[in-house]
Amino acid sequence: MKYSQLRAMWAITKASLRAISRSPSAIVFSFVFPFIFILVFGFIGNNGGASTFKVVFAPQTDTANALYQAITSADGVKSVSFPDAKSQQDALEKGRIAGVVSITKESAANGTAYKVWLKSTTSSNDKWPQLKALIENRINKISNQVYPNRPSYASFDFNYNTDIREIRQYKTIDFILPGMLGFSLLSSGVFGVAFMFFNLRNLLVLKRFFATPINRSFIIMGEALSRVIFQMITAVVIILAGHFFFGFTLINGVQTFFEMLVLSFLGLLVFMGFGFIVSGLAKSDSTIPPFANLITMPQFLIGGTFFSIEAFPKWLQPVSRALPLTHLNAALRKVAFEGQNLYQVRQEIGILMIWGIVVYFIAIKVFKWE
Repeated sequence: MKYSQLRAMWAITKASLRAISRSPSAIVFSFVFPFIFILVFGFIGNNGGASTFKVVFAPQTDTANALYQAITSADGVKSVSFPDAKSQQDALEKGRIAGVVSITKESAANGTAYKVWLKSTTSSNDKWPQLKALIENRINKISNQVYPNRPSYASFDFNYNTDIREIRQYKTIDFILPGMLGFSLLSSGVFGVAFMFFNLRNLLVLKRFFATPINRSFIIMGEALSRVIFQMITAVVIILAGHFFFGFTLINGVQTFFEMLVLSFLGLLVFMGFGFIVSGLAKSDSTIPPFANLITMPQFLIGGTFFSIEAFPKWLQPVSRALPLTHLNAALRKVAFEGQNLYQVRQEIGILMIWGIVVYFIAIKVFKWE
């Protein structure tokens, strides 16, 4: 009977999968840690996880008045602009901005008057009430203290978009879960692969494999496949648990779910490349954690896992945007909440693929069989 490389590879995969499922560290990093954070942030509430909110001022806004200056100088308010009306409306409908503010000067019998108008959607339910309260506070302060003639400001006119797909609330879990999924993939890919291949080499298991007819490439594929299967099961559990227990948004349902799995698979492949590098560089099992932490900790802390990278200092943001985990997290969030498809997040996917090419090029150079 002819020796089957595929059958041998599958045997390695099943054996490795059993070993991973019995490993406490694999369970902790892949399941326990992400679920602890998901539970904590899932019960916090629906505050969107952001400390600031963005505001767009309409083109007709009169900027030469105290109210405009008071709003733009307020803590937590950031004035932003968009290249065209379509992109602005898209950002408004998807909750990226708190609202569009218009301040126009009007003539009045008792002096100068202004009309204030705010446009928002219920996608920004966690933002525009704060904006409304801030504007009302500034109006009262200016009316009472700045203008001696007490100018009158018209009442707010709130317009809502009634498209049912746009009436959704951006919750804390919508931001946190993709970050936790990315963290799980990163930890499993780097630590799991590094320890696995180092131990296989150190315990002379690979040498025993060499005594069999199996090809070396099938050894790697078998071990890697076990890691992929285990981690994809983890991704399925994390996404579904977040959706059914905490209301994590899967805007297009099953389609979004599978698109997130595709992104998870791509991210895991890149992170496994880092694991191959660490296993090749490590001289002992005690040197694996320092090497692995050099790769995982910066991404975990500034890769958009807990906070938007816009909350970091400007000098740090380019570093954050260069990290692969940042782009994986961004792609997962855009697909899950904003309803973008894989083609629309092609920039994030492209950057991940570039990282993959670089990482595996290095991995091939440093990987050791013995």
